[in-house]
Amino acid sequence: MRKPKTKKLKLKTNRAAAKRFKVTANGKIKRGHSMKRHILTKKASARKRKLRKSTLVSDADAPNIRRMLLK
Repeated sequence: MRKPKTKKLKLKTNRAAAKRFKVTANGKIKRGHSMKRHILTKKASARKRKLRKSTLVSDADAPNIRRMLLK
């Protein structure tokens, strides 16, 4: 008697990670800067301007984030 074939489970994307990170065309992971939400009066204009731009995730963190995104 044969065992019935079982389907492989589909893994879910971590929705919190999906909202925070994007994958670039080259496969790198892009993120926004922190410290830009409140208490902005004491921060210099140049600092706030630099925080607007996104940056890439570090190489050490990329595998964990990629696993959360499943891409």
